[in-house]
Amino acid sequence: MYPDTNAESIMLNWLEQSRRVYNYALNERRDWIKSRKCAVNACSLKSEYIISADTPYPNYYAQKRSLTAARKIISELDSVHSQVLQETLARLDKSFRSMQERGFGFPRFKKYGQMRSLSFPQFKANPVTGWQIKLPKIGAVRINLHRPIPEGMIVKQVRVVKKASGWYAMLVLQCEATIPDAIPTGTSVGIDLGLLSFLATSSGKLIARPKFFVQLQSKLKWLQRQLKDKVKGSNNYRKAQKQIARLYEHIHNTRREFHFLTAHQLCDGVGMIFAQDLNFVALGRGMLAKHCLDAGWGGFLEILGWVCKKRGVYFAKVDPKGTSQTCPNCGAHTGKKELDERVHNCSECGYITDRDVAAAIVVEHTGLTAVGQTVVLAVEVDCLGVPVKQQNPRGNSRESHTVLGTPSQ
Repeated sequence: MYPDTNAESIMLNWLEQSRRVYNYALNERRDWIKSRKCAVNACSLKSEYIISADTPYPNYYAQKRSLTAARKIISELDSVHSQVLQETLARLDKSFRSMQERGFGFPRFKKYGQMRSLSFPQFKANPVTGWQIKLPKIGAVRINLHRPIPEGMIVKQVRVVKKASGWYAMLVLQCEATIPDAIPTGTSVGIDLGLLSFLATSSGKLIARPKFFVQLQSKLKWLQRQLKDKVKGSNNYRKAQKQIARLYEHIHNTRREFHFLTAHQLCDGVGMIFAQDLNFVALGRGMLAKHCLDAGWGGFLEILGWVCKKRGVYFAKVDPKGTSQTCPNCGAHTGKKELDERVHNCSECGYITDRDVAAAIVVEHTGLTAVGQTVVLAVEVDCLGVPVKQQNPRGNSRESHTVLGTPSQ
C-alpha cells in the first residue's frame, strides 16, 4: 500500500487507539482475575485487590458492550471504525483462549508502536478496484496488487499491516468450493530435521541449513550498539530503530522464502510426506536454542502442510520417539547416539548410512504403518533366520548423498 500523508496519519492514530483499547481491556481482565486468586479467608495481611463478588467476568461480549458506551463519551474512540476496535477485543480474547487451551503465557501490555495491524472484518462490495483499495473512513489508497483476485472469489476481510518496509494489505477471500483431503497414495518420503543439515530425506538427499540470523548477527550487533548511543526518542534514535527493524524483516523474508522453496521441492513427484512431531518449545529453550530458532522448523512444517494441501500431497506427523535409535534396515534398537556421532552403524545387520537419513527412513516406515501400508525391511537372513550383515547398502558417508539447492542469501 502507498497511502498519502492524510491516510497514513489516520491509520497511525487508529493503531494507537487500538493499543489503548487493548491495554484497557487487558487490565480489566487482569484485575478481575487478580481479585480472585485466593480464598476469602486467606487474603494477604498487607493488601489485597478486591472486586465485588457479583461482578461478572469481563469477557469479549461484555467488553464489546462497554466499548459501545465508551465511544459515545470519548471522541478519540468514536473517530475509529467500530469494527476495527471490536477486532482488537477479539484479538485479546483469542490470546486468553490460547493461554487456557494451548498453554501460552499470560497476555502482555503493548508499548507505544507495538500495535501494528488493523482488521476490517466486513465489506458490502469488493474494496479492490484495479490499482487502489477502498477502506472505511479512510478512503481509496493506492496499492500494488501482487496478483489478480481469482474469478468467483469475494473479498471478505482485509488486514492492514505496518511493517518496517511500509504498509501492506492482506486479503481474505471466500469461494464456494470444497477441497477434498489428500489420500495417502503414491511414493512416500520421510524427513528428519536437523542442524548440521536443515533436513534429510529417506531417499538419501540432504538440504544444507542456511544460517539466516547467525550470518547477520554481527551487523545486528553493530546497529544495536549505534542505537544505544542515541538519545531516546530523538529522530536519530527512530532512524536506528527502523534500520534494525528492516534487518529483522529481511531475515524473516529470506527464511520464509527458503521454507516455501524447500516445501515445493519436497512435494515434487511424491504422494505422501511424513515428518516428526517435535516439541519446538523445548528445543527453543535448550542449549542450541539460537540455532533451532534460526532454522524455524515449526514455521517450516506449517508451510509444508499448507503446500502439501495445495498440491494434493498427503502430509502427516509421526511420533519422533526412538527414530534415531532404530535401525531402518532390520528394526533393531541401536541405543542412544551422541550429537557428534553422525553415522548410523547397526551391530545387528551391519547397515551403515548417515544418521539423519536413517532417522528419516524410520519416520517414513512409522508413517506408512500409521496409514495402514505394508513396510518391508531390506534385511537379509540366513537359513536359520539370523540377519546377514550387509556392507554399506546406502553409502557410508555424508558425501555419498545428494545436497539439494543452495539457500537464498
